[in-house]
Amino acid sequence: MVTAKQITIVLVDDHQIVLDGLVSLLSSDPSFQVMAALGTGEDVIRFMTKVQPDILLTDYSLPGISGLDLCRQVKRKYPAVKVVALSMHDEVHLVRTIMKEGVDGYLLKNIQQIELKNALRQVMMGHAYVSPEITRMMMSDIHQPDREPALLSERELEVLRLITQEFSNKQIADKLFISERTVETHRKNIFRKTHTSSIVGLIKFAFEKKLV
Repeated sequence: MVTAKQITIVLVDDHQIVLDGLVSLLSSDPSFQVMAALGTGEDVIRFMTKVQPDILLTDYSLPGISGLDLCRQVKRKYPAVKVVALSMHDEVHLVRTIMKEGVDGYLLKNIQQIELKNALRQVMMGHAYVSPEITRMMMSDIHQPDREPALLSERELEVLRLITQEFSNKQIADKLFISERTVETHRKNIFRKTHTSSIVGLIKFAFEKKLV
């Protein structure tokens, strides 16, 4: 039964282990009630035609409807619903893009449990919330507008360094607490951004650019 003080939440992430962790974390706190834990944006759209939560906490990278498109649709159809993006992406331009859609928060997946709960409470009170790491990066970007943008994100650099140490996708996933599919996505992005097509070429590039 929902009490007057509970914050109702719908979760969406295509990784079941992430959903399970979030459900366990939030359900154990009487301040929150998880109404649904869903795997796709399409599931969210169908669910919200019947009932709307106080907060939608969604992954940025989703199959089918992207997290960005989902945020757009929810904010347009249900403006009273607070939308918070939970992502592994720390690129400033991505954060700016999604914040322009009117979302109420942007959190990185390395967030501490206590910070996640605090962020959701802050958003519920009408305050926008962005992970402190992102805020520092955005402030640095403002103060140094003419600097050359970083080729790789911090997470991509972490993956790159492990690749140069000959870690397998599974080993990288285990070390960074992410899925193998996410590691594969990072690898593809790294090869694309560095214009390399082999491990040897990537390692050579990394050492030439002093990335490792």
